[in-house]
Amino acid sequence: MLMYIAKRLLYTLPVAFGVSVVCFMLVHIAPGDPLTSVLPPDASAQLQAEMRRLYGFDKPLPVQYFIWLAKTVQGDLGVSIATGRPVALELSKALGNTLMLAVLATLIGFLLGGLFGFVAGYFRGGWVDRLASFISIIGVSVPHYWLGMVLVIIFSVQLNWLPATGAGPGGSADWAWNWLHVRHLILPAITMSVIPMGIVARTVRALVADILSQEFIVGQRAKGLLDFGVFRHVVKNAAPTALAVMGLQLGYLLGGSILIETVFSWPGTGFLLGQAIFQRDLPLLQGTILILALFFVALNLIVDVVQTMLDPRVQRT
Repeated sequence: MLMYIAKRLLYTLPVAFGVSVVCFMLVHIAPGDPLTSVLPPDASAQLQAEMRRLYGFDKPLPVQYFIWLAKTVQGDLGVSIATGRPVALELSKALGNTLMLAVLATLIGFLLGGLFGFVAGYFRGGWVDRLASFISIIGVSVPHYWLGMVLVIIFSVQLNWLPATGAGPGGSADWAWNWLHVRHLILPAITMSVIPMGIVARTVRALVADILSQEFIVGQRAKGLLDFGVFRHVVKNAAPTALAVMGLQLGYLLGGSILIETVFSWPGTGFLLGQAIFQRDLPLLQGTILILALFFVALNLIVDVVQTMLDPRVQRT
């Protein structure tokens, strides 16, 4: 098992390197000058040249990349052009907020999606199956940013039950574990959980239907196995794939939360990424994209290893 994990780690290194190249190049080929956010419109050519030298934009792109990569490996993601603060400092709090939101949304989506999918697969072909499948299709199809705005209108504007924006009272970005702050997490978490709920439900439904039709289940039932025993066999066989899907959905939520965090003004990496895009803040943009992409690569590695540990049918090669 240790050799398998070591091999997977070695396979991850070139992927991480490729991710860094793509993150660096995509930001630089975008149109616009990153220094327009900090330089006045009437800035002299000497001042522009000095600022380019200060941020390293006067060097060729390959040189810029390797300088940036060397600093990144040491934990230095650069300095934000817009705020003048270290990118790592800007990311630290935002990343924690996004992780908290994404993990909660993934758990909600996994629990509801697993429930709907299991019921639909167990009672396949009936009205329960059609209802659960319809709910999962709606979850995948509905634009989550639109759903977020609808939830804000209903629960914040009309009913005044839950706050609409921010991570704390008064739109604060500071977090504390108390009800005043937790209630700010409810609407964005529910909104983000809809898509993983639909995907997990459809996946689990297909898994359960396939497992129930296999010969070993038919044989166990012929021997008089009770429904609870069948349930245990189904869960045991469906769990590895369902957990793998959940892990991948967590990665997607980490990288695709920009619209949800913008709708709810949630101070996470998605909200930070949106600001960096509009401000053309290259160091912040590069650092945020790179960290989110590496998180997704790491999650893929963890899911691969965990699935292999849970399912002996997966070859450890």
